[in-house]
Amino acid sequence: MASKKQRQRDLARARYERRMARRTQHDTAVRKWTISVVAAIAVLGAGTGGFFIFHGTSPSQPAASPKPTASASVTPTPSVTPSASSSAAAVTEPAHQCAYTASGVAARKVGFPPVKPDFKASYQATIHTNRGDITIKLLNGKATCTVNSFVYLAAKNYFSKTNCHRLVTAGIFVLQCGDPTGTGSGGPGYKFADENLSGAKYTAGTVAMANAGPGTNGSQFFLVYQNSLGLPASYTPFGTIESGLNIIQKVAKAGSDNSNGRSGDGHPKEKVEIASVTIKKT
Repeated sequence: MASKKQRQRDLARARYERRMARRTQHDTAVRKWTISVVAAIAVLGAGTGGFFIFHGTSPSQPAASPKPTASASVTPTPSVTPSASSSAAAVTEPAHQCAYTASGVAARKVGFPPVKPDFKASYQATIHTNRGDITIKLLNGKATCTVNSFVYLAAKNYFSKTNCHRLVTAGIFVLQCGDPTGTGSGGPGYKFADENLSGAKYTAGTVAMANAGPGTNGSQFFLVYQNSLGLPASYTPFGTIESGLNIIQKVAKAGSDNSNGRSGDGHPKEKVEIASVTIKKT
């Protein structure tokens, strides 16, 4: 028969084991709740910041309801000499001088655009894709430095043989292109300030820059194929689609592969490859 002291030790051990079991159960419940909260926050972050990544950042980037990371998100107004690091004052368009500053590693080495744009010119861009041609009127009088960059990159064949890497079909409705790496993180090795943001609306046919925050424009852009009026005025509109909108809409109907972690956001199932971009100047 066990002694009195042994029985007391057994009872104490049993109480200790029950207490530890309850603590373990509590800790597990707390951990599960924390994981659930973190997961929910992550989903919300993806929904509101997706357009950020559009530029390296979907996004955005140009989100189920991204800020196009996308991409994209907030926005300042560029200064008279647009600069990626200073964008507090309003710019007078058309801009007569542009500032492009080094940023990251260039996906394709193309150098920097000229600092003095042809602000009096009219430009039309044609994106030649495997699905057909998309013709865009570039808004040189409203987003001069953005157009100057786009025209420069097109002339350098920066966009040639690249894929449009992101299609969003929920919350916002955009096809994102302009990254030679096809990852959503590639850029031209420079950045520049936002333009033309006052009263910006992302209606069907709008062409705008994807970004990773204020003053981080590079080479990535998105084509709005259906009204996306929930987007904040954070992404420089620099063109309007004159023909070929139906091409993008057809691609959108086929959907995305949801590779960005949520429904309606990923690579387009119908691949869109840009063969080249040609510019007509008048």
